[in-house]
Amino acid sequence: MFDKKFQRRHFIQSAALFSASLAASVASPIRTRASDDYIDALVIGSGFGGAIAALRLGQAGVNTLILERGKRWPITASQNSFATFNNPDGRASWLNSTSVFGDTVDIYTGVFETLQEKGIIVVNGAGVGGGSLVYNAITYKPKREIFYKVFDRATVDYDELDSVYYPRVQQMLKSSPIPQDVLATTYYGKTRFFLENADKAGLPSFLLNLAVNWDTVRQEINGSKVPSVIDGQCWWGVNSGAKNSLDQNYLPQAENTGHVDILPLHVVTDIAEIRGEKKYRVFCNEINESGQIIRKKTFTCRYLFLAAGSVGTSKLLVKAREKGTLPYLNNSVGKDWGTNGDNITIRSDLGAVTGNAGTAGAVIEQLDGPTPIVVESLELGNNADGIQSCLGLGIPRPAGKFNYDPSTDIVNLNWPTSVDDRIVKKTEKLFSTLDNSINNFGRRPRHKIKEGMIPTSPIATSQNNDAAITGHPLGGVPIGKACDPFGRVYGYNRLYVVDGSLIPGSAACTNPSFTIAALAERCLDKIIAQDIK
Repeated sequence: MFDKKFQRRHFIQSAALFSASLAASVASPIRTRASDDYIDALVIGSGFGGAIAALRLGQAGVNTLILERGKRWPITASQNSFATFNNPDGRASWLNSTSVFGDTVDIYTGVFETLQEKGIIVVNGAGVGGGSLVYNAITYKPKREIFYKVFDRATVDYDELDSVYYPRVQQMLKSSPIPQDVLATTYYGKTRFFLENADKAGLPSFLLNLAVNWDTVRQEINGSKVPSVIDGQCWWGVNSGAKNSLDQNYLPQAENTGHVDILPLHVVTDIAEIRGEKKYRVFCNEINESGQIIRKKTFTCRYLFLAAGSVGTSKLLVKAREKGTLPYLNNSVGKDWGTNGDNITIRSDLGAVTGNAGTAGAVIEQLDGPTPIVVESLELGNNADGIQSCLGLGIPRPAGKFNYDPSTDIVNLNWPTSVDDRIVKKTEKLFSTLDNSINNFGRRPRHKIKEGMIPTSPIATSQNNDAAITGHPLGGVPIGKACDPFGRVYGYNRLYVVDGSLIPGSAACTNPSFTIAALAERCLDKIIAQDIK
């Protein structure tokens, strides 16, 4: 069932623990089996929240297991671990015959999941490292005054994050702006154009901190590494290894503590309290790389950390509440979900502007007034010369809600098709200002804004015409409402949420990963100090 090292280090078999009387006490349609395995702490998911939880638990000497639905993605010597935009295959899609761009691919446990929800399409990462495998590597700290448009001052202290936890995460991810020698190359022409355009338009802009190894990017430039970052190849993985994803820092450090193990290709389906025993049971399917179930498994733990992402964590908890396996979860679970205000703008007729180097370079901030927004340069490997893509972020109303359907045993996310167009209107005004500052031999640039972050989406067009697309799903277990300020879920002891579910709909006009990570570090400091025994 597990490798010998894993069994020897962590698992305790106890016939008494799994007696018939205990099995009868679990309010679950799935019968408890005598083959359950016990671990002190179990973490569901290996993204930013899960990786941080596992590392800090391992450092505290707590035997910990991570269950990750995706596979490991080591950088190979041939530098071909991931699919590319010009050569898509199953590696680009999580158990789907179509990529997010509409390419037909083989069914495989790829890195990029596309969820068809009600009124919204959500894209997520899948694999050991979670969303860090497919994100744009942006470590972008929100401004203090904007932060408190999202978070309650009594729940999260921005100054504490700013002085302790943001720096801690940045040091681990080794994030920094594009170096000037790299920025000066032809590969970064569109980033330079973005900054120059903003300056001419009188708009404030600056380079973003990116979790990228710039020495590896320099190797891409000199030809000793495969073009990846300099070719805008980031959403399906970076073949050169230049991205400082979690499988290069937090996760290996966690495993090196000797107290943490990771089981890839394990999809969690249900969670339950073992009543009277102060423990939790987790049900999952072990799958192969084609998504077929190899075997069903159950695990028992004392400390349960949910880090399956905003959608994954919310669905597990809503399902458990409605099925009665965690009946004391409050009504805030499954609410306050949002898209982070994601929108993408495609600019055209920009003249001889070239260079699709990613992952993302610079940002323009427009934080004044009741509708603060930002716009980032976001170059993709499939953009032609003279065309630039830009990602916009804002603070949408967290109007999404999760509902359980007992007839299918499925939880659905519901997003209103028309929530609020303030963000799009202000973004439109910003791009009009940018366009007006350009004199391209008498030809004015054009732009088109879409609510969502995918430039073209045959999936959305053919299957869900009204759906927006977000790559920054947030909320569902809002901090201070469904759990306390440190991720402790109300109604239960030793049950924690440490991922984007905590954030009610928006990361305050920034990319969420940096704030998710800082909050997770903050939660684990408190939990280990006060709860772990």
